[in-house]
Amino acid sequence: MKRIILLLTCVIALGCHNTFAKDIKRPDSYNYTRGVEAASERHYEEALEYLNKELKDNPENGYAYAWIAAINTRNEDYGKALTAANMAIKLISKKDKDYCAFTHITRADIYYNIDKTENALSDLDIAAKYTPEDADIYSKRAYIYYKLENYDLSDRDYKKMISIDEGDVLGYMGLGRNAKIQENYNSAIDQFDYVIKLASDYSSAYSFRAESKMKLKMYNEAIDDIIKALEIDGDNKAFYLMIEATDSVANLIIPRMKVMANKKSSEGIWPYYLGVVYEQAKQYKEAIEAYKKSNEEHETPITHYRIASCYEDMGNYASAIEFIDYAIEGDSEDDDFILAKANMLYALSDTKGAIEMLDKYIEMKPNYFYGYYKRGYLKDNSRDVGGAIDDYSTAIALNGSYAYAYLGRADMYVLKNEMELANGDYKQVVALDSVPNNNSCAPYAFLAIGEKEKAIDFMNRIIDGDIENKGNYYDAACLYSRMGEQSKALEYLEMALKKGYSRYSHIENDDDLDGIRNLPEYKELIAKYKDLQVNNANGDDNTRYETRMVEVPFTKDGSVCKVNCAINNLQLHFVFDTGASDVSLSSVEADFMLKNGFIKSDDILGKQNYVIADGSLSEGTIVNLRTVNFGGLELNNIKASVVKNQSAPLLLGQSVIGRLGKIEIDNGAKVLKITYKQAVVD
Repeated sequence: MKRIILLLTCVIALGCHNTFAKDIKRPDSYNYTRGVEAASERHYEEALEYLNKELKDNPENGYAYAWIAAINTRNEDYGKALTAANMAIKLISKKDKDYCAFTHITRADIYYNIDKTENALSDLDIAAKYTPEDADIYSKRAYIYYKLENYDLSDRDYKKMISIDEGDVLGYMGLGRNAKIQENYNSAIDQFDYVIKLASDYSSAYSFRAESKMKLKMYNEAIDDIIKALEIDGDNKAFYLMIEATDSVANLIIPRMKVMANKKSSEGIWPYYLGVVYEQAKQYKEAIEAYKKSNEEHETPITHYRIASCYEDMGNYASAIEFIDYAIEGDSEDDDFILAKANMLYALSDTKGAIEMLDKYIEMKPNYFYGYYKRGYLKDNSRDVGGAIDDYSTAIALNGSYAYAYLGRADMYVLKNEMELANGDYKQVVALDSVPNNNSCAPYAFLAIGEKEKAIDFMNRIIDGDIENKGNYYDAACLYSRMGEQSKALEYLEMALKKGYSRYSHIENDDDLDGIRNLPEYKELIAKYKDLQVNNANGDDNTRYETRMVEVPFTKDGSVCKVNCAINNLQLHFVFDTGASDVSLSSVEADFMLKNGFIKSDDILGKQNYVIADGSLSEGTIVNLRTVNFGGLELNNIKASVVKNQSAPLLLGQSVIGRLGKIEIDNGAKVLKITYKQAVVD
């Protein structure tokens, strides 16, 4: 999906501006004014209703079209947005340079999102002629040139931004990013260094600098930057760099993350980060301990999911099921949790239960091929040949490039003795899977069409490419079992088990191993490593969880829900907004809290420069809310942004909502029903 680069705030500022250029009269009719007000308050459907009424009364109101274009672009309704933008460009007076520029910027956003890049660039060129000092235009154009890999033109626009405003950190960030992508890492670091001098709390500067330092193998310095970026605002890029660093230098990053988790033990996110690096390093017991510590501070479905994944990797499937159920109770709409439970049930030999979970998964993602493939695979292993063929065929219809679906269907055709269809699918596998990698299945297809040497060569290249991957050795065992080379199959199976392959239910049901399944050596191997797995699995845990529920009253204000929420013991009414990512306070409430001691000076974390959806920069104060009490559930250390707009609503976003558990809105009783898990230590 294309990145939406529209910034509605720009048109809000234009619509609310009180001084107009000479001879320009912007509309002030009732419906238009109400539409602008509704859009300013993020009530976009209401805004569209008023603006469309305005056009019925005043069909030549180009400004109404400009707003409609902006809102529809935000809603990704690009057809309607383009029609409205064209009308706005046609009707708005060329004397109103600000609005003319904005309408061309809006249309550029639309064109970019529908892959008409040249049209987008043309519109940005026109906008720059109307308002040549508008840095946002050059930011958008620089980004498009970056995506087109035209770094010289991209750099030109970033330098133009800097010439307009010497303190524009995005200009320097853009130059640094372009240098980095061209592997000029030292030049990139110089740019990011300068950004940090200009805005020391801008997390992206640290995370981008960390990436460049990792490329230069400056791991200690990179880890410093990763931690700093995570401290500022949980920077996403820093999070993934943390995982990447664990793969390269686990011995360096794990001790540093342990220090941070101990130092900030009251902030549950740091034990979570520690759990992630332990899990990435395959230290699952330590990861589980860290995740549970995180849950003590604030419980989240994703943390339960991670604990479940660790137990699964340890082979402790019973505990994995327990924790994935906690995750699903916390968020029943997350399809990843459903798929994970299907895999865990299959690992426990509950194929029927696994298929039922995949039925749910397919209901949630009916147009995604993988659910059908996975269900077909389980039916395949259950000897439901017809059902497997149906599911494999659906997967192929949805994604004709997934080689495994053809392989599965070909094997089923063989069982039905439909060899012409089978050979057609096997050849398709070979055509699609031409580069050996950890997900390759071509060796089985080569073997099936009588090209044994190619099968062996391909499998050897897979293993040589990643000798540490236990799954590759298991696949080799399956291949040699299919060939009838029993000693080779047993040799590779033992290698897989030694490296930690522990999917015993799959091993027991996988017909690829039928060639060795009845051998005494096979049975001895499985018994030996199963015993080791049971001994190593960390099933001892004295923590249990009780399901609890609380009801929180709400009131309706138009189309939004308002709830009572105590912030640092100050009672406030917030808009319950599942679409907002964070908690936000208007400057009015923040100033009151600061003056009256509800926010202290050490709660102010600094200013955060945000990259808005259009690539521009917004600056706001970030504060730490020591306690947020919502319906009797108390959460600690929530970061909130202060919005400069004094009339902005107080939003209770996902940084709080995501910690609460499963939420149901009972409009009849006007209560939010929150179901959550409470840890109980026996």
